[in-house]
This record gives sequence, C-alpha cells and structure tokens, in this order.
Amino acid sequence: MLNFVLVAGSSRANSQSAKVAEFLRQRLIEQGHSSAAHCSVINLGAGPLPLWPSDDSGPWPQYAEQLKNADALVIVAPEWNGMACPAIKNFFIYASKAELAHKPGLLVGVSSGIGGAYPISELRASSYKNCRLCYIPEHLIVRHAEQVLNAGAASNEDDQRLRPRIDYALDILNKYARALQPVRASIDLSQPEFANGM
Repeated sequence: MLNFVLVAGSSRANSQSAKVAEFLRQRLIEQGHSSAAHCSVINLGAGPLPLWPSDDSGPWPQYAEQLKNADALVIVAPEWNGMACPAIKNFFIYASKAELAHKPGLLVGVSSGIGGAYPISELRASSYKNCRLCYIPEHLIVRHAEQVLNAGAASNEDDQRLRPRIDYALDILNKYARALQPVRASIDLSQPEFANGM
C-alpha cells in the first residue's frame, strides 16, 4: 500500500486549503490508491511551523517522519496576493532531500476567486531545488474554493468539472509513485558535495 502525505499550505485555521486536502485524501482512499492508515494530512494552519530557522520547538520532527515515510506528496498551496502563501514557502525551507528526494508531487493551487495559478508557477520554479521533490506534469487549480468540494454531490458546473479532473490527477500521481520507488532506492543521497541543488 502506497503512503501519501498531503500538505495543506495555509496558515489559517479552518482554511479552504485544509478542506481541499481532506477531500483529496478521501478520494485517494476511495479510489484504492491508499488506506486511511497510509494517507495523512499535514495542516500548517492547525500545526504551524515556526519561521525558519527555529529552535526545533515546533512540529517539524513529526512532519519530517511523516514525509520520510511518504511515497508521494500532494502540495495544496493557497494563492495570497498573487503568490504562494508564507506558510508553504516556510515549509520548503525546512524540507530537505532526506524527506522528499525523488518522490513525486502533485501541486494544487487554491483561490477564493478566479486565481490559483501563481502558486503553481512559483513552487515549480523554486521549491524543489534542495529537497529534490519531483513535481509531476499534472496539477490542479481549485477556484471559487468556498463553493466547490464540499460534502455531498457537486454543487455547480465548476464542481462537476473539477471532481473527475481530481480523480484523473490522483491516478497519475499514484502511477508516478509506483514508478519512482525503484529509482529512489537506487540513488545514493549520501554524497556531501551534492547536498544542495544547483
């Protein structure tokens, strides 16, 4: 059984990003890609990381252990003022190759309006450099987040279009997770001269 970790990247309590992450978690389980015991959410709103560098008093050791055991990640990044929000960027300063190297990642942008694309672009450009996370070509953008992915049936046309796209993207993530397991096992990550990306 594959182990998935979803990161809800908002620093707000009860955020739409956390709602989206939980919806995606349930779909991974319902599609048979994982089980409840092997599919978890790191909610940066409920358990915030101190601004890096920290004195290790925050939840990073627990998060690091979850991430080390992951076969794949889903990064749910809200768009704030046309940018990825500070909490998810801070997360990637903590994350290293020890937790994330050569694991597939699915990016999910979240917006209360018609945005959501900028966090995808921003995180693809820089967040993988030292942690070596491998973003898959697919991504998702959840627009008008308050009106979609709520409990029950799809509530509008946007919701009806988004739900099958989510299943499609999660299925591809699952395939990448299986494909990269032997690749990851064959790579020597202990070479200190290549500790950081170029």
